Amino acid sequence: MSIPLSHIPARSSKPREEGLTMVMDKGMSLRQAEDLIETSGHLVDVVKLGFGTSLVSRNLKEKIAIYRRNEIRVYLGGTLFEAFLARGQFKAYRKFVDELGLDTCEVSDGSINLSHTEKCKYINTLARDLTVLSEVGSKESGILISPAKWVNMMRAELDAGSWKVIAEARESGTVGIYRPSGHAHTTLVNRIIAKVPAKDIMWEAPIKSQQAWFIKQLGPNVNLGNIPAEEVIPLETLRLGLRGDTFFQYLPQEVADRLRQVNEKEKEKK
Repeated sequence: MSIPLSHIPARSSKPREEGLTMVMDKGMSLRQAEDLIETSGHLVDVVKLGFGTSLVSRNLKEKIAIYRRNEIRVYLGGTLFEAFLARGQFKAYRKFVDELGLDTCEVSDGSINLSHTEKCKYINTLARDLTVLSEVGSKESGILISPAKWVNMMRAELDAGSWKVIAEARESGTVGIYRPSGHAHTTLVNRIIAKVPAKDIMWEAPIKSQQAWFIKQLGPNVNLGNIPAEEVIPLETLRLGLRGDTFFQYLPQEVADRLRQVNEKEKEKK
């Protein structure tokens, strides 16, 4: 769709490698999935069937088919991978993925203790047949991982075959790359992006302020995940500078400065 405004940033188009929007499906119905496609399917690249919801959801194959018909990758949440692994049922997990007709999966270790060498072996094994996303970071608050370790793990997982590495935040947006307040660990993020290509990272950013922060730091084509279905279109307006949080991001500097000065004067009058 053509936007009749100047100074709108260029957005990548589907199928894309950068500027991905990953939506968290926590048990949506077939009708809700259809509604998502109708309103914003052109903006959604990946859908994660959150945690273990796929084991207790009805009409799952039908819903997956809806997504895939619209060029949307679908995968099971990493917690489910870990649940199978904790029970020694990796082969059963692989069979379940095949039975659902999925071509994408997630490897994570946020809930169980798994050596990084072993994690990379699972990535490498799965990547022979599937597109793999792997998640880095703990789901537990208070567990700190040094920036150097984040970088080394991300690099190793990409080398093992991951398509994208996911920077953990959970659906709450208060762990991993974020402080309990929801604010980004700025030093950590800066250290990561200095060493790992931005196109290879999916930043979990369920909260609007987090989405705006990453867009301001890395531009409109940053990969963002754990987006609620109802927030896909609002996120796209953030990416394009069509929302207050990023309104001045793409305007010419002189125009932005002039508008800010006018705003400040109006505030002083009040």
